[in-house]
Amino acid sequence: MKAAIFHGANTPLTIEDVDVAKPKRREVLLRTAFAGLCHSDLHFMDGLYPGLAPMILGHESSAIVEAVGEDVTYVKPGDHVITCLSVFCGACENCTSGRTVLCDDPTVKLAPGAARRLSWKGQVVNQFANLSSFAEQMLVHENAIVKIDDDVPMDIAALVGCGVITGVGAVFNTAQVKPGSFVAVVGCGGIGLSAINGAALAGASRVIAIDKVQAKLEIALQMGATDIINVSNVDPVEAVKELTGGGVHYSFEALGAKVTAEQCFQMLRAGGTATIIGMIPFGQKIELHGADFLREKRIQGSSMGSNHFRTDMPRLLTMWRQGRLKLDHLVSGHIKLDKINEGFATLKTAAQVRNLIKFDV
Repeated sequence: MKAAIFHGANTPLTIEDVDVAKPKRREVLLRTAFAGLCHSDLHFMDGLYPGLAPMILGHESSAIVEAVGEDVTYVKPGDHVITCLSVFCGACENCTSGRTVLCDDPTVKLAPGAARRLSWKGQVVNQFANLSSFAEQMLVHENAIVKIDDDVPMDIAALVGCGVITGVGAVFNTAQVKPGSFVAVVGCGGIGLSAINGAALAGASRVIAIDKVQAKLEIALQMGATDIINVSNVDPVEAVKELTGGGVHYSFEALGAKVTAEQCFQMLRAGGTATIIGMIPFGQKIELHGADFLREKRIQGSSMGSNHFRTDMPRLLTMWRQGRLKLDHLVSGHIKLDKINEGFATLKTAAQVRNLIKFDV
């Protein structure tokens, strides 16, 4: 199969012929349909997070089941699925207490470098996030996928696999935004726009979108934002406080930067909660005023929207069918696998929301 291989930080991906193993017990072989270009992948390409080379990146994808291994009962060949990096075992303490997104069973959620599913020129190619979707095929555990209806467009389905579940899930599951509350979202990429849409669906009375790209702010209005702040020449914290008379009940950081994480905490009113969705560069620390905690302000992380993806993703697609969840606005365009480096170069400019690699299926 053809796949884009990561050779190390700040080095272009190369398209190579890669061998994929046959599915073993509880494994599923997939034919990739679409794969999104996400900032999370870019963090590894830019060296902001450590990655084991050679490796195939990619984690936001839709696919069709090609073959199944022994004891697989959940899917059969021909089924349409969405992948999710929140692969779960269903038996560990986190899974049985309802936090499947935090499953750490090493027999299911393989540690980086542990998988032996892919090879190139006789050497192992590392699997990213137990998926590696920048390839024509994926070999994954059956608990890394969710079945969807065959009539769901596969590009729309791929978006739900990361950006949408991460953004909407942070609102619904992690922060549990209450109706009538004030919400601010910093960063209007795919995840931030999904958080904005989620806040509107949750009944927030004010949803403030914050970015420096005016075109993305205009999309935010279509996704449910009631107010927009272009930070090109204003202080977002002061602007939010002025708009809301003192701050928001909930803020969401969807960029993955130290300064915006700190700003999200600063724009809270007393008793407010800041949720960090973005991937702040590995090893970097954020600084907060200790006295603010006396006002019961909170800051928390969110892993993939604290999802229960086999329940959450079909529900999100139902809301999309009903016209309440806006997914079509998130697709900037389709590209071929051999244009992946150009696609990531465009992503760095912040000019577009989401390009998707379209595979032949």
